Amino acid sequence: MEQYEPDRLTPAQVAAMRRSFRNGSASLSRRSLLRASAGGVLAAGGLGALSACGIPAAGKTQGGTSSQDHSAQEKVVNFSNWPQYIDADKSGKRHPTLDEFARQTGIQVKYTEDINDNNEFFGKVKPQLAAGQDTGRDIIVLTDWLAARVIRLGWAQKLDPANLPHAFANLSDQFRAPDWDPGRAYSYPWQGVSTVIAYNKKALNGIEVKSISDLLDNPGLKGRVGFLSEMRDSIGMTLLDMGKDPAKFTGDDFDAVIARLQKAVDKGQIRRFTGNDYTSDLSKGDLAACVAWGGDVVQLKADNPDIDYVIPEAGYMTSTDNMLIPNKARHKANAERLIDFYYEPKPAAELSAYINYVCPVNGGQEELAKIDKAAADNPLIVPTKAMAARTHSFRALSEKEDAAYEEKFAKLTGA
Repeated sequence: MEQYEPDRLTPAQVAAMRRSFRNGSASLSRRSLLRASAGGVLAAGGLGALSACGIPAAGKTQGGTSSQDHSAQEKVVNFSNWPQYIDADKSGKRHPTLDEFARQTGIQVKYTEDINDNNEFFGKVKPQLAAGQDTGRDIIVLTDWLAARVIRLGWAQKLDPANLPHAFANLSDQFRAPDWDPGRAYSYPWQGVSTVIAYNKKALNGIEVKSISDLLDNPGLKGRVGFLSEMRDSIGMTLLDMGKDPAKFTGDDFDAVIARLQKAVDKGQIRRFTGNDYTSDLSKGDLAACVAWGGDVVQLKADNPDIDYVIPEAGYMTSTDNMLIPNKARHKANAERLIDFYYEPKPAAELSAYINYVCPVNGGQEELAKIDKAAADNPLIVPTKAMAARTHSFRALSEKEDAAYEEKFAKLTGA
């Protein structure tokens, strides 16, 4: 068993802190925030909204824009991430893996938790990116659909493979080839996010739940079913249930899913569409079963033995939150060294032990077992090969599709 330093949390202390996060003011963590969909002003306005803001339509520019790299002279990395999305010491103010990176490299990390919503953050940095200006950030963490947008706009710098030996060697096959960034030329996953079916055994009272069809069609679950307000998760899981590939679906396929979900809404089968606030309803039994995120399920199961999950035979959805280097970043080489550091198995394991998302790093499981054997054996954190083979990703959307699909989904959910 790994010996913890005095200022580090033991696995039991981590579990206790997570419980306090859920019950107290610290509950606004990355997993507690709505993983905002591609709605809002960008989706509503589509290409027109982009052009009206002086932003070129996606696909009009290619490749990122670098600037003079000050990495050799300025030993710093400016890293923007989501709240509570990294390991922390007992005070919550220091991050042991970042401290270790600084010790090894002499590079200090200025770490800022200033990404609370994908669209909100994009609105904050897009004027600078559109104007070809430095955002003051060397690494930003964006959910895959927004990472795809930034890359298409030409606002992310191409990564130098020579600075990423661990990342190239250790990236899990599951995440190597997204259609929006073939070969991971511009991005590397920070963590993966699995979408599964979670249920409360006591609330089910003997009803068997194995598929999305069970959620939508079993009258015994009427009014006690939840779906996610993240379009790609709810639509993707239903596409799979209908025998469609989320990586290749058509507009007609999308409309068929909307119609199926609308029928369930109209008859009162679906209680509501939610962000992470489904966790309370599921724990209390107000929801008997729901579409859920794996990171939440890991925590809920630790606190409530009635909570469990199932991977549908049809498969499940996985998305990623991704590290990118924006245009004009001053410390590109330093940023690449930090990205690469998190693809070494030991730092990757320390991160996963704390936040419980899907570890994208081969070799992380062995190191994780030294810290938390239960976490290392949990397929929601380290998917087995068989489980990884059943995962699917939502295909990249054009701006026109994005706007149209979000509008239809918003009408369905009442957003």
